Amino acid sequence: MSTSTDQASQPPDRDPAKPWRTEGLADEPETKQQRPPRPPWWRIAIWALAFYLLSFLFFSWQDAAVAPATVPYSEFTAQVQAHNVQEVYSRGDTIQGKLKGAAALPGGKEGQTYEQFTTERPTFARDDLLAELSAGGAVVRATPVVEQRGPIANFLLAFGPMLLLIGLWWWASRRMQKAAAEGLGGLGGLGGLGGGKKKVEAVDPEKVRVTFDDVAGIDEVEAEIAEVVDFLKNPEKYRRLGAKAPSGVLLSGEPGTGKTLLARATAGEAGVPFFSASASEFIEMIVGVGAQRVRELFDEARKVAPSIIFIDEIDTIGRARSGARSMGGNDEREQTLNQILTEMDGFDGSEGVVVMAATNRADVLDPALTRPGRFDRQITVQTPDVNGREQILGVHVRDVPLASDVNLTEIAQTTPGMTGAELANLVNEAALTAARREGNHVTQADFMEALERVQLGAARGILIEPEELRKTAYHEAGHALLGMLRPGADPVRKISIIPRGHALGVTLSTPDRDRYGYNEEDLRDRIIGALGGWAAEKTVYGSTTTGVDNDLEKVTSIARNMVGRWGMSKEVGAITALSRDVDPRQLGISEATLEAVDDEARRIIQECQDEALRILDANRDRLDGIVAALMEKETLDEAEAYTAAGLERPQPVRQPARPQN
Repeated sequence: MSTSTDQASQPPDRDPAKPWRTEGLADEPETKQQRPPRPPWWRIAIWALAFYLLSFLFFSWQDAAVAPATVPYSEFTAQVQAHNVQEVYSRGDTIQGKLKGAAALPGGKEGQTYEQFTTERPTFARDDLLAELSAGGAVVRATPVVEQRGPIANFLLAFGPMLLLIGLWWWASRRMQKAAAEGLGGLGGLGGLGGGKKKVEAVDPEKVRVTFDDVAGIDEVEAEIAEVVDFLKNPEKYRRLGAKAPSGVLLSGEPGTGKTLLARATAGEAGVPFFSASASEFIEMIVGVGAQRVRELFDEARKVAPSIIFIDEIDTIGRARSGARSMGGNDEREQTLNQILTEMDGFDGSEGVVVMAATNRADVLDPALTRPGRFDRQITVQTPDVNGREQILGVHVRDVPLASDVNLTEIAQTTPGMTGAELANLVNEAALTAARREGNHVTQADFMEALERVQLGAARGILIEPEELRKTAYHEAGHALLGMLRPGADPVRKISIIPRGHALGVTLSTPDRDRYGYNEEDLRDRIIGALGGWAAEKTVYGSTTTGVDNDLEKVTSIARNMVGRWGMSKEVGAITALSRDVDPRQLGISEATLEAVDDEARRIIQECQDEALRILDANRDRLDGIVAALMEKETLDEAEAYTAAGLERPQPVRQPARPQN
């Protein structure tokens, strides 16, 4: 299943106080959408900074105005000897004092005098200063002569910024509480923690722009949700017979298969409002906010029923609350999930509100969420088959000028396993490739180059020594030749020794048709094909390089699954000894069984290695022919590869047509 590009059908801007988007609702007049204005944070910050700077400058000026004059120590001793010192205060070698009468300031302007002063007593002074002061009648004080800045001023300068921040926080909190009490949606810019009541207008079907005409390759899924669409279109037909619509529809499948757009197309086909949100958007740091938002969402959907609520990535909040798969406690997540369960329990089937949800991990959902009465219908959205891919490509190339040589059927056959999102990306990459070469149309070659870029990565412009390049050519030729000779291996589409991504060379092999099951011989052929690079290096050079690491990982995975999951070993038997998610020891699998799995996997790989070496040794001339062609052209397409090997390309097996409903 897949979908078309929905760039032209993006939902309208949503209220920032709400984590969901809506479609199919009339625009609300501005006079009815009252919202408290956002606080002018930049103005507040400027005024706070200005106030602090002015306070700092004022106190600094005040300190400078009352500061005593600084005089040389010799001037001070002269005033002491003249008995003109009234009082002094000393801290260490610093002396403050006041004269009995004003004296001329040394070094100052003409006529400038001073009475209060400060000076520094040299450490090498040997005078009896106390006796001289006493002789002149001076008072030696225990407190400073010149009073310093007051405690209030010191407090403001030290804690002023902190007080400003506390004041701003208090003001913002009060504003949010007031807005929430008035139901105005909270304080804009602070997360929208208020109530957020919004009047909903009548339905405008023209606002929903996605229908099943914009979706391709979903025939079987469309049939499953046809009842939901029909109920939303003709609810009276079901109510008359006492039937109820499904409370919830759960769409599960791989990323990119079009679950979200399928839900939007369902709403568009039925002509009803569509409320969509991601489950993660309900989660906030403040406990209780998610549950409040869920209540508001369901309340608004009921007001305009019939309608559809769509929650994407529901496994974010719907994970099992206990058991081995649980991710641990989270009060906010659990409260949000409990609120969704409560709201879905509140439906009696007459509201006309259908909840749709999407997830990539249906296996981790809480059983309370998937029981009957909540998500009654579970639909698996699979990746499209070859017919579906061709239909999807046809949707995505509607606005793309194609050259006459473009064959969508051939492209669909060479893209097994691709989802609708990946096919949309392929079409876009092909258009970008045509634009880079200044073309007016997208050609078949553009699609093939885009497919290489998507599957193999961009080409790297690095210089490789000729001998290392030849080793790479033998490695890729080994993969290709074994793929050509083994019936269970996938046909070779392209061979290249141009470095792409992390690889120094690539061999692209894809099946002619979609395959959903493999027998033991098919899997052994796949192992032999994957060992082609290793076997070619062993045959030609007698040793292998580090370039075989990914191949060996693939080989090991297939062999272990054959033995431990698919029962293809007499020694181990038809049991499941390996698991995808947990350590098999936690399932009670014994060490002896695991050792038997390893021994059997090693035996299968060894037999496949021997067979790969035997085939390449017997077809050394074909191997050398592919290498010679690669060294000359660097890249070989399907026809060139089979010609270089001296083999005839087998006729592709046609995919049977999709049955019509």
